[in-house]
Amino acid sequence: MREFIRELDLSDQAKIDAAITTLEQGDFQSVEIKTLRGKIKELIVRSFRIIFFINGDVIYFVSGFKKKTRKTPRSEIENAQNILKLLNKQKRRGKIKVR
Repeated sequence: MREFIRELDLSDQAKIDAAITTLEQGDFQSVEIKTLRGKIKELIVRSFRIIFFINGDVIYFVSGFKKKTRKTPRSEIENAQNILKLLNKQKRRGKIKVR
C-alpha cells in the first residue's frame, strides 16, 4: 500500500494522505467512502481507491489502486476479506491483543 502511494505524484500523495489522516481522526463525514462488502470499504480520492476495514478501534489500510472501471476488482475485495479473516483468527488464538 505504501509503495502504491509513493509511486504517485506529490499532489496525489498529499490528497490521499490528507484523506487518510481525516479518517484516522475519526471524521468519516468529510471524506468519500463506499462500503464494498460487509466491513470492507473503499476510500475514494479522485480516481484513486484505498481499500480498508475497521476492526475494533484500528483502521487497516489494505491496498490502493487507480480505478479504471466502474466496479472495484473482485480480487481487491477478496484480498481485504482474507486479511480480515486472518486477523480475526489470530485474535481468537490470542496472537494479537485486542485493545
